Amino acid sequence: MRADLVPDDLWERVAPLLPPAPARRHRYPGRLRVPDRAALAGIMHVLRTGVAWRDVPVETVGCSGVSAWRRLRDWTEAGVWPRLHAALLTELRRADSLDMDDCAVDGSRVRALKGGDHVGPSPVDRARPGSKHHLIVDRHGTPFAVTLTGGNRHDVTQLVPLLDTIPSIRGLRGRLRRRPRRLYADRGYDFDKYRRLLWKRGIKPLIARRGVAHGSGLGKVRWVVERAFAWLHHFKRLRIRYERRADLHRGLLELACSIICLRRLRKSF
Repeated sequence: MRADLVPDDLWERVAPLLPPAPARRHRYPGRLRVPDRAALAGIMHVLRTGVAWRDVPVETVGCSGVSAWRRLRDWTEAGVWPRLHAALLTELRRADSLDMDDCAVDGSRVRALKGGDHVGPSPVDRARPGSKHHLIVDRHGTPFAVTLTGGNRHDVTQLVPLLDTIPSIRGLRGRLRRRPRRLYADRGYDFDKYRRLLWKRGIKPLIARRGVAHGSGLGKVRWVVERAFAWLHHFKRLRIRYERRADLHRGLLELACSIICLRRLRKSF
């Protein structure tokens, strides 16, 4: 197995979250179970390179694509990826590398070649089937939460669900944090109804107005979410959605967010 696919610091955080392996049968036990770290290496290989599961090189990765896909399915259903993301966000806050005061939100469309759940006709891509990634980040571009919808869903409709997806983040002292103090967004979120909803949650909305000339100055803060999308889509498996099951694609999204958080954590030391 290639050591660079699963670094030690990533494996140390993932291993305690994995569900226990099922007990082997005493009679007709079958083949030995693929080690969890090798299965994670197969998932990471697909996430980074974008290859089909059947094309995972067993010789270098140490796991077949079928085994890696099954382990991705099992771990996604067990809720491993959201817990990993929340744990890394807590580490970042304790290292004073997380700024929850100023956050930015946006959405990005991707093609969905095989259909499935949360797929819809894209209004900007000649009604081709697609999905949408919705992301909220801190002022450094660290992803707080990510959601997946059909490509025909408006960004603003996912604003409240995205805020509700932010986990409770513990620091060295003080209360758990789940809400930013200020939220930056582009003109797609310019609806008074959602401004009122943000104020009720104690969040100050800083949203560009439609019909107003460019130059509001919000771009000086909001550009970090565009950079975060570039980081996410650097993982080639996320540029185009191939998984029919929405939960598996979202699991890969959350794993990518965790890797971005881990990179940020390394820089804080």
